[in-house]
Amino acid sequence: MTDDVAAARAAAEEESALSHQPVAPDATAAYGDDPDQVIDLYAPRGGGGPVPVVVVLHGGAWRAPYDRRHISPFAAFLAARGFAVASVEYRRGAGERGGGDPVAGRWPDTFDDVAAAVDALPGLIREHLPAGDPRRIVLTGHSAGGHLALWAAARHLLPSGSPWRTDAPAPLRGVVALAPIADFEVADKLGVCGGAARELLGGDDHFAERRPHADPALLLPTGIATTLVQGRGDVDVPFAVAESYADAAAKAGEVVGVTLLEDVGHFPLIDPAADACAVVAEEIAQLAW
Repeated sequence: MTDDVAAARAAAEEESALSHQPVAPDATAAYGDDPDQVIDLYAPRGGGGPVPVVVVLHGGAWRAPYDRRHISPFAAFLAARGFAVASVEYRRGAGERGGGDPVAGRWPDTFDDVAAAVDALPGLIREHLPAGDPRRIVLTGHSAGGHLALWAAARHLLPSGSPWRTDAPAPLRGVVALAPIADFEVADKLGVCGGAARELLGGDDHFAERRPHADPALLLPTGIATTLVQGRGDVDVPFAVAESYADAAAKAGEVVGVTLLEDVGHFPLIDPAADACAVVAEEIAQLAW
């Protein structure tokens, strides 16, 4: 496939995924005082319960313009498949870099928020999502959100003294990371999302020192069942990034599942109109039930 054809396909896939109207949640709960410190909750359709809870972390290169609304159709899709769903918002890049582009991420706010949200979830599920079972939680996230899902599951491996470190692994059924920015060194070399990983960590002056606190590829083995779902045709976050993470896990003695989808790019993984989205739901179900 030529570069022009690949770019055209990627643009069409993105347009399809982002063409769906946002889906309002059944409830929204705060886990902090900032307007972005909220979680949208979707009850499972069809009644019944308790059922597994899928925690969704949206992507968008950790940049402010991309919030949880663009992934709400995916959250509703999972609720229609019988899951309880918690879609997490978090603080993203504030301000602009050269050329008027938004900055990726806020250090340490982005990480503060994801850690706080995951820690607050069991209580919020019991209070606001009674059909959800807080003992059966699967983390999923797309792109930058896939990074955050992998990171949240690895907090017990963070360096000593890290404010986000936990004493034990999170009580999760597993992680399903969708085209995740899972290895910052490889992502940085490839210029993924305009160098977003380096920006997230504060730029050139902080990239090396902060990587041990933020890069999932350095936080292995987690001991938590993990699956990566990746489109082979992804030009936004190429397969090499997920492949490097899986290789690092293997070297650490952990098997990470990789589901590689042919003729699929970046956005079909969260597009309810795409066949790839049904594959994602099945991967989540395999860990959740």
